[in-house]
Amino acid sequence: MILFLLLHLAAAVLAPLLVRWWGRQAFLVLALVPAAAFGWLLGQLGTVTAGSEVRETTPWIPALDVDIALRLDPLALAFALLVTGVGALVLVYCARYFGPGDDGTGRFAANLTAFAGSMLGLVVADDLLLLYVFWELTTVFSFLLIGGGGSRLAARRAASQALILTTAGGLAMLVGVLLIGEASGSYLLSEVVADPGSGTGMVAGALLVLVGAITKSAMVPFHFWLPAAMEAPTPVSAYLHAAAMVKAGIYLVARLAPGLADLPGWRPVVLGLGAATMLVGGYRALRQTDLKLLLAFGTVSQLGFLMVLVGGGSAELAAAGLAMTLAHALFKSTLFLTVGVVDHATGTRDLRQLSGLGRRLPVLAWIGGLAALSMAGVPPLLGFVGKEAAFTALLEGGLPDRTAATVELAVLVGGSVLTAAYSLRFWWGAFARKPDLPDPAPAELVHPPGALFLTAPAVLVLAGLVLGPASPLLEPLVAGYAETLPLLAPEAEELALWHGWQPALLLSAITLIGGAALFVARTQVLRLQRRYAVGASADEGYWNVIQGLDRLSVLVTGTTQRGSLPAYLGTILVVVLALPGTLLITRAPWPDDWRAWDTPVQALVGVVVLAAAGMALRIRQRLSVVLVVGVTGYGMAVLFALQGAPDLALTQFLVETLTLVTFVLVLRKLPKDIIERHLPRERVVRGAIAVAMGVLMACVGAVALDVRTATPVSADYPEAAYDFGGGKNIVNVTLVDIRAWDTLGEISLLVVAATGVASLVFLRRRTGVVDRLGTAVPTGETPARRGPRRRWLAASATLPPERRSVVLEVITRVLFHTILVFSLYLLFSGHNEPGGGFAGGLVAGLALVLRYLAGGRYELGEAAPVDPGLLLGAGLLFAGGTGVAGLLLGAEVLQTAILETTLPVLGDVKLVTSLFFDMGVYLIVVGLVLDVLRSLGAELDRQEDEGDPIEAQPGEVIVR
Repeated sequence: MILFLLLHLAAAVLAPLLVRWWGRQAFLVLALVPAAAFGWLLGQLGTVTAGSEVRETTPWIPALDVDIALRLDPLALAFALLVTGVGALVLVYCARYFGPGDDGTGRFAANLTAFAGSMLGLVVADDLLLLYVFWELTTVFSFLLIGGGGSRLAARRAASQALILTTAGGLAMLVGVLLIGEASGSYLLSEVVADPGSGTGMVAGALLVLVGAITKSAMVPFHFWLPAAMEAPTPVSAYLHAAAMVKAGIYLVARLAPGLADLPGWRPVVLGLGAATMLVGGYRALRQTDLKLLLAFGTVSQLGFLMVLVGGGSAELAAAGLAMTLAHALFKSTLFLTVGVVDHATGTRDLRQLSGLGRRLPVLAWIGGLAALSMAGVPPLLGFVGKEAAFTALLEGGLPDRTAATVELAVLVGGSVLTAAYSLRFWWGAFARKPDLPDPAPAELVHPPGALFLTAPAVLVLAGLVLGPASPLLEPLVAGYAETLPLLAPEAEELALWHGWQPALLLSAITLIGGAALFVARTQVLRLQRRYAVGASADEGYWNVIQGLDRLSVLVTGTTQRGSLPAYLGTILVVVLALPGTLLITRAPWPDDWRAWDTPVQALVGVVVLAAAGMALRIRQRLSVVLVVGVTGYGMAVLFALQGAPDLALTQFLVETLTLVTFVLVLRKLPKDIIERHLPRERVVRGAIAVAMGVLMACVGAVALDVRTATPVSADYPEAAYDFGGGKNIVNVTLVDIRAWDTLGEISLLVVAATGVASLVFLRRRTGVVDRLGTAVPTGETPARRGPRRRWLAASATLPPERRSVVLEVITRVLFHTILVFSLYLLFSGHNEPGGGFAGGLVAGLALVLRYLAGGRYELGEAAPVDPGLLLGAGLLFAGGTGVAGLLLGAEVLQTAILETTLPVLGDVKLVTSLFFDMGVYLIVVGLVLDVLRSLGAELDRQEDEGDPIEAQPGEVIVR
């Protein structure tokens, strides 16, 4: 099973490339993946129906005891066959649904294949947390499939609506999963169902899981997202909204019903919402004129029917529910695919504009007719078998409460009458000849369907036709699941097309006669629906809620976010002082022994830091303030060094220096002096908050160090750093091995930060290699000479005299290459000595800073003729690829592997794979610094020199 999940993943990744190579024919290749899974599942049918289960378990997160646990039992097998079988046929259908040159086909193919794999993983997952992961993956991919390319407003609105509702239900479900796992003591579905336990936690968890199920399966009052999702292409409607995604909620309820159906609140929710959904959906379907919308509301109605059956908690209803689920997937996917063919052939889905299509497309008319008959429950199709089984189950006591069973039976009969009526309305609207409309001429068919286009609906409808008389073949599979629930009837009734003359057959006849009567009186029914139309709409209510939330957010934002950074910071600090500060004063155990410093030098540094902080409050020039504030940072670095932390001290020095440079680059665009004046009262209040916060943090640090009772986790770091990380520098080994995942996340944030900085300056496009020597220079400047005799650091040719510094040029000539070599030394020695990739990258970045300050933007282009984004991406790929290398060498992901060997000349050599991780960090830091210099330095210089605040497009005239 894991193999087929991986095959779906690989196919999804390769889908855009396959579509680029082979066009729409690539769908035929992609269909082989779910088809292969379908074939393998058929091979497991004998094993599963014999009472055995197929299980696969692979460790996922061993530290949390989370495994990729997959299980194939009768219920999972039935749904997996639907997912893979219908999925393969829908992909074949797509090979003719999309045009040869349709845009976005590759993206669609990837998303649809990935969805198929996610849905397969959902139905075979035996771990609740794994099931939730696949559950959310189906939500994400359905959002992408409904929204399409994002060019149509209606599709975007429908996609966002489906995403918001199903994600909200998924979050509620996640809380429920956690409650169920804790209450039952296990997260394995098989164990939870076998021994669910009891208590408030279990009840609350079950109800929260039901919230996820009813939103996913479009139960009232969340049913409106499904008709809106008909903006998606027809293959999406046929697969996601008929056979797969909307069945996820049905599957989850069916999976949990054997263990949780007797919990308080389960049956009222499932039976009540299911019955209401069946009636509402059927009623709404009767007045639709768009064929897809008619089927969509019919799907809503049928999902309510299924929810009642699979959630009732008895063997009789479970058997009927699984049989009806199979039937529904077959006939409803067929009908959606049929609508797609109609739309392609005529260019419309409006039944008011279609007439006589059955005579022009007789094969399609037969396909649609058989599927509609199965939906209506007409023998000998599988839909009739499932519907009669449901009626029989309720007649013979499928619910513990006979009154509830009678009410549900009445609702299902009424809903089935509506189903028969809109089934007739569908076929009549799509294929029948209407006297007031002309029949289409053959030339009027926009896209006559070929054999391959009709293959998928034909196979699906034939399956429903064959499985009706052959329904006893489904009995072992259906009974295998039904036996997990209690039998309330005197005896179980097996699936069959004919059970003799019995009340269920009479009810089936009543539903067909009633549906036919409603169809014949459709004009009068429509008139009554319009006259007694309900003013309220769940869809309108949803958008009203969204608009209300938008207005509330604007109001709250306008009230609290006033654009004052001091106000925000002051509010945060006051809250910190009020809450943790109060707890610290009233409850914290204060140290008995206070020591101000270890050496007098620390006190001296502290005095310097305090003096610099005080001076920063008085100085009015921005640049001077930045320099004085920098003294506080350098003071902290000195304290680190005095305390025996050379790595931290080195990093602090480098970061502080680079921060000063960045501030200077930004301050060039700001006024020289700080003009803003504050009232004395404001200065007093801010000063009091600042002093109080400083005292609080000092006290917190003292108390935290004094109350420690457990052995610090870092106590084992020295030994672990050398034994497992192969290095003596504890800080570096911690970053690249012990906490490598944290570091990977942090460098990813560095990449995002660099991209954000560049986007603030490069407003239209982010340039790559810019301002090389010898390229065009601003008016009045002399371009650098070309040729082998060109001078290194030719600032005289690119900078005006007033912007040159001879001293800085000489220093740069002497130190630039030495600094780069030193940065490499820090990189390679950092595993055992102070340094590492971060420190080395900062040193290399400062070398580029020196080159830029000495020679300007043209010199920067010569010093680093590479796109910063390339360095950032390569560094992140390099660091992440180290994790794969660790796996290949037999270690865990991102764990250091130690290679020791003896080489000629070099002697004994010890290499750790975390060095390559550090190289990635080095590249990312250099790319970040280069991005800052390119954006805040060179680009601002260019804008200033050329008087062009925004880079002009070709042919654009900028008025100065």
